[in-house]
Amino acid sequence: MRRLLQSLLLKLTGLGLLRITLFSDTYLRYVKPGLRPVLIASGVVLLLLGIVAAFSRTGNGGHAHDGPASGGPDGHASDARDGHTDGAHEAHAHDGHEGHDGHDHSATPKIAWLLVLPALSLLLFAPPALGAYTAARSGAEPVAVQKKGFEPLPATSPLPLTLTEFTKRVQQDRSRAIQGRTVRLTGFVTPDATGEGWYLTRIIFSCCAADSQTVKIHVYGSGSAEPPAADTWLAVTGTWHPAGTLGTTSAPAALDARLTTPIAQPINAFTDDLPITPG
Repeated sequence: MRRLLQSLLLKLTGLGLLRITLFSDTYLRYVKPGLRPVLIASGVVLLLLGIVAAFSRTGNGGHAHDGPASGGPDGHASDARDGHTDGAHEAHAHDGHEGHDGHDHSATPKIAWLLVLPALSLLLFAPPALGAYTAARSGAEPVAVQKKGFEPLPATSPLPLTLTEFTKRVQQDRSRAIQGRTVRLTGFVTPDATGEGWYLTRIIFSCCAADSQTVKIHVYGSGSAEPPAADTWLAVTGTWHPAGTLGTTSAPAALDARLTTPIAQPINAFTDDLPITPG
């Protein structure tokens, strides 16, 4: 029974990995795209191990004693010990059966079968992606300092920027080139617990969901009395919300929204790049 459980867990986990990598892009909820080949290889290995475990032999529990018994060449020493040896074996076997009271201690504990549930969920129902719930409980990571000078902004209006680029322009660009410029930012909605606006958010994977970081832009005024629903993906057009001193860390990464447009979740949702939309 224990071997059956091991085989089942290996096969379910392997099939689950193959399902989310070969037949969908669900794996992008948990890791960066570059890890797809590693996940496929892992799924294949786990599936093969499960198949091998299912058909492998459990081994021989007994020991064979072939050939002549030790002793003199005429075998008399062996014959003299036969009575004692056979009696000892019988006594040992009898004691062993009595000590176990007829219970099979090699059986799998029933609670161990609960391990099948997470493996089965990966196959049938993949866990949801990180979103507003996670972002609301994690602080925005400080953006890296721009060591080189800032290039002049293109004349495009509205100007597409990532949330990180917008934050750097607001808090680090001494030329204040972002002042008065209409920009277009993309992310998903995270509610503000204070009720003053909401956050446009991107979650960034360095490697996988476990080391994710959050970038947020505080948005004021969305054209409606109620803030957008959490986890809604939006393209937001607007201008910097004036407060503090532009070009310094006292200036908040905030936006006065003029237009919000719902969009499909980008393929590169867990980066802070300009969005790549499906299709």
